[in-house]
Amino acid sequence: MSPSPEDIVAAARLWLGTPYRHQAATLGAGCDCVGLLRGVWRELYRKEPPAFPSYRADWRDLSHADELQTLADAWLRPAEGRLAVGQILLFRLGRLPLSKHCGILVGESRFVHAQERLGVVEVRLSENWRRRIAARFTFPPSENL
Repeated sequence: MSPSPEDIVAAARLWLGTPYRHQAATLGAGCDCVGLLRGVWRELYRKEPPAFPSYRADWRDLSHADELQTLADAWLRPAEGRLAVGQILLFRLGRLPLSKHCGILVGESRFVHAQERLGVVEVRLSENWRRRIAARFTFPPSENL
């Protein structure tokens, strides 16, 4: 059975206020955008997600350019149809054509993500953010893990 949108939103919102820490995934202590996904995964499935390789904090670093997309392809399922609460959004940053950031849609026009200097926050999915969406995914059914 797939996690419900309500369960995903509740799990994501647990992380609000967690400080930003590169490559961390500890509720209340620190996480980055991938760490937020790892933590929500743990909350939903009660187990660790698959391993993710080390990556640099600089989103302009192209040495790991496609790893966020690769991670999403391995862990998650492509979303179909329209934007929906509970989906994982992958974003392009700057002028790069590749996904370098992610968040979780928690309302029709709101998402939760980990942002440097602010930590985990819930923000409006503005037109600027919408234009940057590179891919959308859903959490897989637990029987597929």
